[in-house]
Amino acid sequence: MEIEETGSVVLTGYHSYTPAGTSVIQQAVSPSHPPINRKSPCRRLNRMLSQDPNSPPVFTRSASQMSVDSTSMEDFWNEVQSIKESRVNGFEDQSIVEFKPAEDGELEAEWLQEVGLSALVSGTEEAVSNAVLTTLTRTQAAAVEKRYNTFAQTLKKKNKQSVRDVRDVFGVRDSSRPFNKVPISSLNETMMVGSPVWKTAGLENCVDECTKHEGKASLEELRFDIPFSELLTDRLKEQERRSSQRHRRHDAALPNFTIHKNRLGVTRIQDLSPQDRKSIKCLCLIEVAAVFDTLAIDIKRNRTIKVKVRESGLFGVPLSLLLENDQRRQPEVKVPLVFQKLLSKIEETGLETEGILRVPGSASRVKSLRQELETNFYDGTFDWEQVRHNDAAGLLKMFVREMPYPLFTAEYLPLFITAAESIFQLKLQLQVLHLLILLLPDPNRDTLKVLLEFLRKVVANEEKNKMSLWNVAMIVAPNLFMCKGKSVNQQEMKVTAGAAHIVRLLIKYQDILWTIPSFLIAQVRKVNEAARKSRTLDKSMKKILQKMTADKGKPERTQSDIPQGVIRVYAPQHSKISMAIQLNIHTKAGDILARFDCENRQESPVDLRRHKNSLYEVGGNIGERCLDPDTYILDVYQINPQAEWVIKPTAT
Repeated sequence: MEIEETGSVVLTGYHSYTPAGTSVIQQAVSPSHPPINRKSPCRRLNRMLSQDPNSPPVFTRSASQMSVDSTSMEDFWNEVQSIKESRVNGFEDQSIVEFKPAEDGELEAEWLQEVGLSALVSGTEEAVSNAVLTTLTRTQAAAVEKRYNTFAQTLKKKNKQSVRDVRDVFGVRDSSRPFNKVPISSLNETMMVGSPVWKTAGLENCVDECTKHEGKASLEELRFDIPFSELLTDRLKEQERRSSQRHRRHDAALPNFTIHKNRLGVTRIQDLSPQDRKSIKCLCLIEVAAVFDTLAIDIKRNRTIKVKVRESGLFGVPLSLLLENDQRRQPEVKVPLVFQKLLSKIEETGLETEGILRVPGSASRVKSLRQELETNFYDGTFDWEQVRHNDAAGLLKMFVREMPYPLFTAEYLPLFITAAESIFQLKLQLQVLHLLILLLPDPNRDTLKVLLEFLRKVVANEEKNKMSLWNVAMIVAPNLFMCKGKSVNQQEMKVTAGAAHIVRLLIKYQDILWTIPSFLIAQVRKVNEAARKSRTLDKSMKKILQKMTADKGKPERTQSDIPQGVIRVYAPQHSKISMAIQLNIHTKAGDILARFDCENRQESPVDLRRHKNSLYEVGGNIGERCLDPDTYILDVYQINPQAEWVIKPTAT
């Protein structure tokens, strides 16, 4: 067998299971390599690929494939083959979701509107757009300017109409040089009120430390008080450009990250009000663009052509529509009921089963069970006792794979793939993934969260089920990244193999993904503060509002009413509904909750045990924020003195 000197390689050493602590050696293949045994798994792999006329038997490896442990690839190819067979045999609906690039300028206009800068598109003055612009760092502003300039130039060519000059929006700048990131020490003019000082001391070596000690996981603290795009110093960008391939490592060598807790506490995405979550998404989009621009990586979001989809049933139904149907039965549900049931079925009987997720159930049984589920699930007559754990695993993967639109959404799926294919430093990959997860719609993110929690349980039982983190990622990746209804070609296989690494990161670092970086919270505060100051109310309206406030018995805080450093906490569901609390540097949210519980324990012990309560920061420069029990309240009070403090049940 001849091997051309074109970068093509042959994968060797296939095994179905790779323990997390096993080191893998991948040998390069030279033209003098001896002939391959006829029974070699590589021959079987090439034969499988050759079944697709578009797939030559020998293929060139992408950067992501260079990092894939050859001992795990058999799982991946078997899963791809299983997906292909299910489509050929008609087990899955063949309706196609097409991805079509938009014309020049259209995506930029949509992007500007999506990040809250619709005024730049319409040419009008809006308080929200101006507020967003005032909060941006230089790197973020450069990302906005780049897209606005493309939009403006396209509009001029198409319509010959005048638009706002980019200099009117961002000010006059020397056009003879590129818009480079300002040094961190010069960011004082963009600082948020009460935000931590942005500095890069000790952060320049954020390249993967785990590569220094092969087989030994390192421990590193993640700091979220500085925008990720501002951490991309010239040195780090040069390291990223010189990286020719992702470091090969087994699961045990992945570093362990911990989140640095500042005194303002950790904020999860569900802790914020809907309006503040919307602002977070706007700022995340800008930050993602700033990171990719700084790394000189071109990103293009695809426009999805909507196709006719099922409006009833369980499989192949859009996630949002399926949830609407479920919420008619259970109003508080956030994850599809059938999805939850399939996960619980596997957890009940299959977590310790060897090869769970990898070993498929009977294709005919899975098809029959699917039809029964579609008919009998909602009326409660479906017999779950007949479902074996391998059948449930097959139905679970089919459910994910048959979503008309990807779980990562059609808009952001290319960015997940770009993170796998074009970024090589693990920490930087994780930062980008963190932002992308925050961009997902609530139903998608909630469903993904439940899925990742389940996959972590599978990996936790590795000693019995022989499914390592990498094995699980290899099985799940094709189902998440191979779009429904499309033929599986060679290029898609390469991309999906790289995406398996992304799935591995999502599983391992999932607890980080649901938190909001503190720099984004600081920017949201500044957006709210700027928007509040820009809105002018007429004097008569102010008087009406003041009268309404007085009628409620909650006068505006004044220096004479509430002394400096004292807050009044309201607890409507307690017998003692309010309490004045003197703050000091040690007062935490948990201390205030404990004090209220102590005061009310004798009068309402049952209610206190029934509900888990949290302290909320409401109003001022934030819509609403559920406070981490370890939050230091004096620090929050100093950056948001106009806030009210309310104890109420914790949002789930």
